Parts: sequence; C-alpha cells; structure tokens
Amino acid sequence: MSETTELTPDLAVPGKARAAAPRFQLSRYRDLSLIPVIFVLGVIGFIVSPVFLTSDNLIGVLQQSSELSLLVLAEAMILICGRMDLSLESTIGVAPVIAMWLVLPSSGPATFHGIGLFPTWSSIPVCLAVGLVIGAVNGFLILKLRVNGFIATLGMLTMLRGLQDGVAQGKSIVAVPASFSYLGKTEWMGAPAAVWICLLLFVIGGLALGYLRHGRALYAIGGNTEAARAAGIRVDRITWIVLALGGLIAAFAGVLYAGHYGAISATQGDGWIFQVFAATVIGGVSLNGGRGTLFGALTGVVSLQLVVNVTTLGGVPPLWDKFLYGAIIIVALIISRFASGEKQD
Repeated sequence: MSETTELTPDLAVPGKARAAAPRFQLSRYRDLSLIPVIFVLGVIGFIVSPVFLTSDNLIGVLQQSSELSLLVLAEAMILICGRMDLSLESTIGVAPVIAMWLVLPSSGPATFHGIGLFPTWSSIPVCLAVGLVIGAVNGFLILKLRVNGFIATLGMLTMLRGLQDGVAQGKSIVAVPASFSYLGKTEWMGAPAAVWICLLLFVIGGLALGYLRHGRALYAIGGNTEAARAAGIRVDRITWIVLALGGLIAAFAGVLYAGHYGAISATQGDGWIFQVFAATVIGGVSLNGGRGTLFGALTGVVSLQLVVNVTTLGGVPPLWDKFLYGAIIIVALIISRFASGEKQD
C-alpha cells in the first residue's frame, strides 16, 4: 500500500479539489439583515414615545405600508427581471381616476361626473384593466420599440400624471362606489383587510419566484439576458408579462389607497417612487437585476415606514422625509456594494 496514498489522499487523487475553509459571506444573510434593524427601530420608537408600541399606532403603520408595499412588490419583480418602471407612481393614481370616469354617471349631485360606460360594480375590474394596459404599453415601448426603459417610464410617469390632473380637473374624487372602497376600509380578524391581502400577495409572489419555472426565469433574465435566451427562456414574453403585472398591481394599490382614505386624492402617489426605490434597495433587491427576494423587499417597506413613524413621533417635520429616503437609498447602495463583493469600474 502506498505510503503517500495513506498520508495525503487528496494529493494522491489527480484533479481532486481541496476543501476550502468555511468563510462567512454577508450576502447569504442579506434577506435577514433588516430583522435586527426592525427590532432596533422598535426599541428606539418606544424610547421616543410610549405611543409607538400601542396597537393603534402599529396597525396604522401596517395600514400605511400596505399600499406602498404593493408598489414595492411590483418594482421588485421588475428589477429582478433587469428592468425598471418609474411610472408605477402615476399608475396608482391615474388608474382609479380613469375607472371612476368610466363608471360614474354623467349627471347627478356628485362633484365629479364620468361617462357611465360601465356599471359601478365593475369599478375595480376596470381599474385593474387600466393598470394592466399601462404596464403592457410600457412593455411595448421597451421591448418592441427598444426605447430606453428609464426614459420610457419616466415619460409615462409624467404623461399619466398630466392625464390624471386633466381627467379629475386637479380635484379629489370623494364620491367613489362602495364596492370600490370596501377592501381599503374593512377589517378582517382585527386588522385591515389591505394588510392581509398584501401579505398574501407577497407569499404568492415569493413562492412563484422561488419554485415556479417562470418565476425562477426572472433571475436568469436579470442575471444574464443573453444566457437566458440561449437556454430557451422566452425573455421578451416573460419581461412583458412582468411589466404588465406590475401595472396591474399598482392599480390595485390605488384601489386600497382610495378605500383607506375614502377618496381618490388629486396627488395620489405623487413622490412615491422615492419611497419605492428606498424600500426595494434596502431590502436587498439589486438595481442591476438578477438578485433579491420579495421577503427582503417586504422588510424594506416595514423598516422604511418605521423610520418615518419614529421620526414623526419624535417631532421631526414631514418636510424631511424625502431627505431621509435619499439618504437611505445611498447608504443601502454602499452597503450592498461591499456586501455583494461585486467589482465595478
């Protein structure tokens, strides 16, 4: 028996790889990194104000997070696919306005009149259809006309905001059908229905991305489009579906928002894109595509809303909110850059 084989078996077998020493990798735990942050924010919130831990305040935070979380859900899937959609901010406002214009009667005591093309009970399906069309148009511009995605959705954001102002005449719509406002104002098992719906959608989305073939394809497309296409993945079709689905989810967020506040605000969704990207980025979703999870994105929403809630209870004026969003995005990008170990020029 060879003495070399007994003492150094790894060297005796040609081509056998040596076991590398285990190394801690922060990127493996990126999805859980905000859990301790949420805990710390809870402690700080209690120190700042005893009101923080009351059920009314925490439920209020969850309620306010529900509409934003749907936009983050939509944006996260689009970013994982390697694309970007800035128009979600406008879709949450314009889709409900167009729906009201199509279903409300042309006369009556209400301050806003539509054309009564569809019955009022169909207001939610009409709103969702409008969002789906907006997302599909974005897909057409980006995938068929090959327009830069950032510029295309930025132009769509501006155009839709103008369309909302023109149709609603710059006014809030307060007379919305009861069927349209039901989901946003009702409670299930002691919590707003919107919270349960958002959690359900995140669970469905997370399972789809983790276990379904088309869901896993998003990571392949975002990671390397050409390699995904060479592997037989229908890149354009799947990307188009994701963009359309993003518009649909944003429109549904508009339904929940209108029900929550009992009206469709004239400024609904204005400036939300900063919060969407802040929550998505700190949740670990890469702006370069192919990386991130919906669980991480959800923790990003909760963390962001807790920061805003704590600062509000601490007496910080809301005028500083946009500064906080920008600072959070920059810090999150720096942390993500070093945690991922990516080399950039």
